[in-house]
Amino acid sequence: MPLLGLGTWAAQPGGETRDAVAFALETGYRHIDTAKMYGNEQDVGEAVRQSSIPRQEIFVTTKLWDSDQGYQTAHDAFDRSMDQLGLEYIDLYLIHWPVEKLRNDSWRALNNIKESGRTRSIGVSNFSHKHLQELYSIQIYSL
Repeated sequence: MPLLGLGTWAAQPGGETRDAVAFALETGYRHIDTAKMYGNEQDVGEAVRQSSIPRQEIFVTTKLWDSDQGYQTAHDAFDRSMDQLGLEYIDLYLIHWPVEKLRNDSWRALNNIKESGRTRSIGVSNFSHKHLQELYSIQIYSL
């Protein structure tokens, strides 16, 4: 994972995101962070695909949004993110926020997605120590 990355949270969908990602890649950035909630996955994917930089040199992170948590809904959300990005794989897929009563099933889904090879790494964002302990206690993890 590259140390320096471009976050696209505040970038407006459309040309702003596409141009920002293209410029970042041209100037040496190799990690692009997006999320379903940002509404700009399609633009990020387009900029990555149009870049002259080989895909394997670009690290793309996206995230599972709260309303998509749960086992099957996480799988479905991942498929939609893949469609929006238009990439063959995602480098890192994160659970964006810990949603009560759904985060463990979401984590199981992410492990399954990782095992399928469609994402190279999985993780969590905004989880507390308590939430991480829960993931360890269910003994399904790829940390």
